Amino acid sequence: MKGFLFCGLVLMVNLLLAQKITISGKVIDHDTKEVLPFATVSIIGKPIGLIANEQGEFDFHIPVDYRNDLISVNMLGYLPYEVPVWSVTTNQPVLIEMQAAATLLKEVVISDTLKAGEVLRLALSKIEDNYPMHPFQLDGFYRDVKKLGGTYISLLEAAVKIYDENYQAPRNKFKLRERVALQEVRRSLGYDNKFTSFFDKDNLLEDLLLNNNIRYRQFPEEDVFFKSLELNNNTSFEGREVFVITLNKDFKLRVFVDKETYGIVRLEYENDHQEKLEKKRGLESRFVKIKRTIEFKLFEGKFYLKYLAVESQVNWYDHKTGKLKFEAELNRQLLINHIYPNPVRRIGLWQKMRNYGLQYQDQSYNKEFWENYNVIKESPLDKKVIDDLERKIPLEKQFKDY
Repeated sequence: MKGFLFCGLVLMVNLLLAQKITISGKVIDHDTKEVLPFATVSIIGKPIGLIANEQGEFDFHIPVDYRNDLISVNMLGYLPYEVPVWSVTTNQPVLIEMQAAATLLKEVVISDTLKAGEVLRLALSKIEDNYPMHPFQLDGFYRDVKKLGGTYISLLEAAVKIYDENYQAPRNKFKLRERVALQEVRRSLGYDNKFTSFFDKDNLLEDLLLNNNIRYRQFPEEDVFFKSLELNNNTSFEGREVFVITLNKDFKLRVFVDKETYGIVRLEYENDHQEKLEKKRGLESRFVKIKRTIEFKLFEGKFYLKYLAVESQVNWYDHKTGKLKFEAELNRQLLINHIYPNPVRRIGLWQKMRNYGLQYQDQSYNKEFWENYNVIKESPLDKKVIDDLERKIPLEKQFKDY
C-alpha cells in the first residue's frame, strides 16, 4: 500500500510539472501608447522565450512550476519590464507598458576612446569567448511566406530542432554547420501553386541559418570597411548598455555590441544593390533588396541565437523589353523558443531534415503538440496571408501568360 501511495504521489507531481500556464499580453510604449513590435519575452534564468508579433501581442506557454519566477519583456532602447509570473496569469491579456531608456551619451572613459571599427574588431575576436563553444541544441518555430505581384501564394510554419557543435569559425563561411530536424508542421499552404517555381527550391530554413553573420563570420575583412563604421550614442538592451555601430554607404548596417562583454547582441542589415540572377520562361530575374535581423539571448554566460529574420525581393522582367512583370518577395522568420546548452542526444543522420524544400516533408497536423508550443502569435497580416491563399485562381488571371 505504501508503495502504491508513493507511486501515486510521484505521478501527481509529474503531471503537475507537465502542466502549462499561458500568459497573454500586448506590449506598448508607456508614453506614446504605440505598439512595440517583436519585443522579446522570457523567464529570467530559464532557457525559454518568444517574440511578440508586429502588433506587440503574444501568448507565452510556460511550465506551471515557473509561476514564482520573473517574466521579463525587453525591447531595444527600453528598460526591461520584470514582474512575477503569478501576477500576470489572468484570464485577460496583460497590457505591458515599456519605459524608454534615456539615450546614453558616450562617456569620456578609456573604453569609449575606441573607434567604431576597433569595437567591432574586438567583438569579432571575442566570438569564441561570448558564444557557446560546446554542443547545444535549439527548439524553434520557423515560418516562410511567399508573395508574388502583391498576392500571397504560399505559407509554411513548422517546429524544428537545431543542433550545433560550437561557434568555432568554419572553414567554409557558406556551408551549413548546424544539423536540423523537422518536428511538426502546422501549416503548409499554396506550395502546389505553379508560381512557386519563381522562388528557390532549396531548403529555405537551412539557407536562413546561413544568414547568421556572427556564426559564420560573414564580415568584410578590408580595413576600409572598419574605417567606414561610425559609433553612435550608446543605448540599452535587456538592461545592459550597448555600443551602437552603424554604416550607411554601399549597404546599411547596425551592430549592437554589449559594452561589458563585447558580445554582439543584435545585427540589422539592409542592401538594395541590384544584381542579375537567372533567365526563365522569357523572363530575367534581378535581386532587388534584402533585409536581415539577428538577435541573441544571454543565457548562462553565453549568447545564443534568439531570432533570425530575412526579407528578400527578386523582380522579374521581360527579357526582350526590360519591362517589369512582377515582384517576388520571400519573408522568413526563425524564433528560438528553447535552449539546451548541453543536450543529452544529438540529431542523428536519420533525423536530419532533407536538403530539398520543407513543403515536400510535410506531416499531418498534430493539434495536441501545437496547443502548448510557443510561436509568433497570429496577427492581422497572417489573416491577410490566409485570405489570399484561399482565393480562387487569382494568380492564373493576373499572370495568365506564365
